[in-house]
Amino acid sequence: MIKKLIGYFSKVEIILLFSTSFAILCSFLLFDRENYITLIASLVGAFALILCAKGNPLGQVLVLAFSTFYGFISFSYKYYGEMLTYAGMTAPMAIVSLISWLRHPFEKGKSEVKTESVTKRDVILLLILTPIVTLIFYYVLKIFGTENLTVSTLSVTTTFVAVFLTYKRSKYFTVAYGVNDLVLITLWSLAAIRDISYLSVVICFISFLAHDIYGFISWQRMEKKQRSEKSA
Repeated sequence: MIKKLIGYFSKVEIILLFSTSFAILCSFLLFDRENYITLIASLVGAFALILCAKGNPLGQVLVLAFSTFYGFISFSYKYYGEMLTYAGMTAPMAIVSLISWLRHPFEKGKSEVKTESVTKRDVILLLILTPIVTLIFYYVLKIFGTENLTVSTLSVTTTFVAVFLTYKRSKYFTVAYGVNDLVLITLWSLAAIRDISYLSVVICFISFLAHDIYGFISWQRMEKKQRSEKSA
């Protein structure tokens, strides 16, 4: 069972997962040592991303678990935008994406989703919905007295684009999440200025950024392979 599991991942993926998990664990021991939910959420998130990079629907199940943990962490620092985004957007969309990924396997019986290209209709829909979602969340977060309002709102914007593209099974969801990682690194760095324990969350999203960069490379290869096999 263990050999089969290890054999599922490439050497690069194993190195990436272990190195980022090690960095997350070290940052927890150095800067936190109390909020174990942060450690659990970070490790679950790292494993979710490596599965999503392979187009495995199980990754969406772990994204749902991560969203629950991360929502609680965000609430603890009054980052209500993050809490509302993950509880009200990322978690439900993870379920929708899971259904979409399960319904569209590349080959029957395989745990690899069929990749799709973004259509003009998708782009138009994104251009219309993104400003609306951003504006609504901005005023909601303002009412709740959210910390670092501008950056928190930007996080909502990038997350919305990412979950939309994930549902559409586009490789560009990894790019959107990469941009979101940069926003969250900024957001939690601001929190770490006041409370150094949040530095472990910063390291978490730096690790996630590495995963999302790899995810884009992996989906490019996956897309090319699927097109090649389909035309053969």
